[in-house]
Amino acid sequence: MAGDYPPFQNPTPRFQNYNFASSSGHHQHQHHGLMVEDQQDEENMMIKEQDRLLPIANVGRIMKNILPPNAKISKEAKETMQECVSEFISFVTGEASDKCHKEKRKTVNGDDICWAMANLGFDDYADQLKKYLNRYRVIEGERSANHHGKGGPKSSPDN
Repeated sequence: MAGDYPPFQNPTPRFQNYNFASSSGHHQHQHHGLMVEDQQDEENMMIKEQDRLLPIANVGRIMKNILPPNAKISKEAKETMQECVSEFISFVTGEASDKCHKEKRKTVNGDDICWAMANLGFDDYADQLKKYLNRYRVIEGERSANHHGKGGPKSSPDN
């Protein structure tokens, strides 16, 4: 049920606890909890908006696919959805990343994403995603077997 989910909270930026300062003799100052050498370094640390958000054309195309053919979508609606889905991806990926970090693993895989979705209260989506992931693995296994033949090297879903 929709009312049973915990309230959405903006995930904490992953870099907040790191000290990015070098040990060189350059001038350093503290800003928002980060040690930075100068304004240029601070600007380089900020994530560019185009790197943080999904391309708006892709978001608009996905939105249009579910609407009747004559429906229109405002720029504001596309931008709002772009922000929401990008934030959602970061939220779920952050949860999966925390799990991997605790397990001393460096690679986030599909199972970690499914686990994160369920752990965050998106059980219905997690169940559907698990079904999709299993189908994907079967298809990739078949594709790999057909491409490499018997006994040939197979690629994992992480590659």
